[in-house]
Amino acid sequence: MTRNEFVQRFVDHCVQSCGFTNFDDGESVADYALSVAGSYWDDEDRRADGPEDCADEDISYWGES
Repeated sequence: MTRNEFVQRFVDHCVQSCGFTNFDDGESVADYALSVAGSYWDDEDRRADGPEDCADEDISYWGES
């Protein structure tokens, strides 16, 4: 899988899984996911987990202070 494929799958999974399009502060889920997906790709261990698992991990922290 290429970096671009990983990023696209990560973004798609975040958007489809969260059930909303924008955070409370107005930032779009897609923009946020696009901004962090590369950091998951850059970490070989996380990359090996796959984009969907990485997205689920990131989503699990949303809403925490």
